[in-house]
Order: sequence, then C-alpha cells, then structure tokens
Amino acid sequence: MQTFQLPQLLEKLKVSHRAWLEFLRAGSLSMGVYHLKAGQPDPQQPHTEDEVYYVVSGRASFQAGSEQQTVGQGTLIYVDRDVEHRFFDITEDLTVLVFFAPPEGSLKK
Repeated sequence: MQTFQLPQLLEKLKVSHRAWLEFLRAGSLSMGVYHLKAGQPDPQQPHTEDEVYYVVSGRASFQAGSEQQTVGQGTLIYVDRDVEHRFFDITEDLTVLVFFAPPEGSLKK
C-alpha cells in the first residue's frame, strides 16, 4: 500500500518549478499532479494511454476532440487515448490530479 497527502504533493510540485509531478508509477497505471496558472497555455499533446482528470481547484475550459466544457473544482474528465485535448481559458489557477492507464509513456505510437 502507498498513501499520499495532497498538500505535500503540491509543495513538491511548487519547489520543482514545473507544471507536472508524477507521484505514482505502477504496472497498470500512473498518477500525477498538474498545475497551470491563470492565463497559462496548456502545452500537452495527445497521450497513448487513457486518462482521467480530477479538478482539485481552479476554473478553466477543457477541449477533447470537438467537445468543449467548462470545468472547476470536483469535475472528473475521461479522455480516450490519442484524442487531442487541453485546458484553455484558465481563469483561476488550476490544480488537477491525473490518472493514466496504463502508465503514461508506456505505450509506443
């Protein structure tokens, strides 16, 4: 068993000066925290793995393929592998838990 405390993960992310911190990698999934500041662009590209986002805090819009949705605290988003997607119009600093299955980067294009 492994346990994680979100406040400590957010502090690690903050001192890394990066937007992404992976904190778990197992055989069947990986997990991380993603943080974008208000107005910051989201540079991510489609992933080869299925992905789930859980919005911890903040407000933004999200696009996956041709669909768009406003998201905020408590929103859960599922995105199929290889689908173009990103956050945009980030109006409040955005913190998101991200779950990849299988682990991010484990499948080759």
